Amino acid sequence: MITLALDTSETRGSVVVRRDGRNVAVRLHGGTADYSSWLLRVAEEALREAAATMDSVELLAVSTGPGSFTGVRVGLATVKAWAEVYGKRVVGVSRLESMARVEDRRGLVAASYDAQRGQIFGGLYQWVEGAMKAVENEMVTAPGAFVAFVDEHAGADRVQWVSLDPQMLTSAEKWSNRERRGDRLIACPADVASLVGDLAEERAKRDEFTDVLELDANYVRRSDAEIFWKGPASGVR
Repeated sequence: MITLALDTSETRGSVVVRRDGRNVAVRLHGGTADYSSWLLRVAEEALREAAATMDSVELLAVSTGPGSFTGVRVGLATVKAWAEVYGKRVVGVSRLESMARVEDRRGLVAASYDAQRGQIFGGLYQWVEGAMKAVENEMVTAPGAFVAFVDEHAGADRVQWVSLDPQMLTSAEKWSNRERRGDRLIACPADVASLVGDLAEERAKRDEFTDVLELDANYVRRSDAEIFWKGPASGVR
């Protein structure tokens, strides 16, 4: 199966072409170019490198966020257009859940990355009989609050942490508690689209496709326009 996977959740985005579960072409964003001008060109380049075409792609995998409003919106709109024009099946997945699929698939996993404004996007998951379940809804909060949240839920149980920004966790007050528990901290690879594609392929094998009409973003927090108009929301999320 050939999968074209996209992650445009933030500036550290990526495009990956996968064949039979393995990456064959990877492109990283990493710069300041708008996704609206970058994405189509890079996807075409990656397909060409993989000796594939859009006609030969069997699955479109896309991150639904959380992340930048503009970035996520461009990724979803592009996939919706491709699905309509080329008649492709789609699977939309959470970026945090994709990141949480570390090699040691057991126990608790906490995934996170920088959400700007001194906050992080975070999610806590647990492997149960080979399947990963969300412990709570994904959130946006201060790094220290996320570490404290995980510490409260995990207690003496060890946690695997995977993050694009590990330093935001290790500076938190309660991080020393987790170190004493023997927690493992993993730096997430930059090509998050690879993880998005992996999770999407697993769901596709179970015929868990996403209806293109229902494909939507999970921003977790409100846009700047909403915040300035309505005022800050209460709570940490």
